[in-house]
Amino acid sequence: MTSTAPLVTIFGGSGFVGRYVARRMARQGWRVRVAVRRPNDALFVRTYGAVGQVEPVQANIRDEASCARVIEGADAVVNCVGILIEQGPQRFHAVQAEGAGRVARLAAGAGVQRLVHLSAIGADPDSPARYARSKAEGEALVRAAFPAATILRPSIIFGPEDQFFNRFAAMARVLPVLPIVGAETRFQPVYVDDVAAAAEAALTADRPGLFELGGPEVETFRALMERMLRVIHRRRPIIALPFWLARIQAGVLDAAAALSLGLVPNRLLTRDQVEMLRRDNIVAPGMPGLADLGVTPTAMDAVLESYLYPYRPYGQYAEITESAERLRE
Repeated sequence: MTSTAPLVTIFGGSGFVGRYVARRMARQGWRVRVAVRRPNDALFVRTYGAVGQVEPVQANIRDEASCARVIEGADAVVNCVGILIEQGPQRFHAVQAEGAGRVARLAAGAGVQRLVHLSAIGADPDSPARYARSKAEGEALVRAAFPAATILRPSIIFGPEDQFFNRFAAMARVLPVLPIVGAETRFQPVYVDDVAAAAEAALTADRPGLFELGGPEVETFRALMERMLRVIHRRRPIIALPFWLARIQAGVLDAAAALSLGLVPNRLLTRDQVEMLRRDNIVAPGMPGLADLGVTPTAMDAVLESYLYPYRPYGQYAEITESAERLRE
């Protein structure tokens, strides 16, 4: 890999979305600098390219000096950093608002040519959810510092490392019922590599602006869980919890996490998540999306089985076992 190849710095480049962006940019021949808090945990990204092409480096989006250091010399920057729950110093405002603005400001000051910022559908400065408000503030700070940035707002992202289908499939494996909040809330799940392809297009074709990313299917939360249960060959009653009860449960869990001084974060259900589940998470009518970036969205059926099969009663042997049982009947 020659030193004349363009260089992209990817904040959160070993995370769920970031690793797919890193792999795509390496295949395009770019040098890839993967900026993460713990480089030793991200050594696997080196396999995405030739020797020395993809390298993890230390940076914390909350720290000015480390961000400036990893942005220096980069032709492009991608910010994939985001959190679903708060833990310790990792707070929504610090990471998704101040951190996003810091990256954009430093990128503009360093003469970076292109910036891609990963936000989320539902970003709203007036939302009752702190997560959504921090995403909206981050977008505003990015636009102010780097007006030509590309901002990507995906719906729920699915893929082998996701925290959506994997989480509920794991619950279905051990629980007799599947409780959910917001059963009729609509989602437009988008495949993780399609999001990465959108970032790639923005970097290579220079497509500034705001894009909302959703897959080809819009389904309710209940329908998505029914789809997941079919894939993992399990029958579970789906229990739709009312919002008033979910708020009480989430409040108790949040209080318990606070009493632990952050040592035991609430990973089950937060009040913020309850508020987010009250609103549909789909692409707004008329908004530019994947097609405008030249990306054909991937259907869920093309991917889900490839990574959810371990949750089946017999794992990878489910089809053979079930076929044998039918022969004995």
